[in-house]
Amino acid sequence: MVDISTYKTTTESKTIASTSADADADVLYTCPNLYDATIDMLFISNNNASTKKANIQFYHNDDTTYYNLVKAHAIAGNSSYNVLESSHMHLHAGDKIVIYAETTNTLEATISVRERYNPNR
Repeated sequence: MVDISTYKTTTESKTIASTSADADADVLYTCPNLYDATIDMLFISNNNASTKKANIQFYHNDDTTYYNLVKAHAIAGNSSYNVLESSHMHLHAGDKIVIYAETTNTLEATISVRERYNPNR
């Protein structure tokens, strides 16, 4: 039985260099083998003075497909965007969050997750 009350937290940040989708996008987070993860926070920051567009995809390992979470979302210069607002998202082993931008090295992404060991995955 999986104990859902026991978890570890992980926070990852990355400057987004990729301008291409799917396998060519920058991987922000990959759920480890034998784990489930809950995304508590996902922020995108625009460190440029002008508006830039962000694209965020979810890679579903079960069907090896990329799905758009955010497509060409405009973020004003020197501001940030809370992608999930007050919602959560659940990932399973091998699932990924990938990001690409309109312009290389102008956006930064930060994700915070709770990882739970699940030997049944």
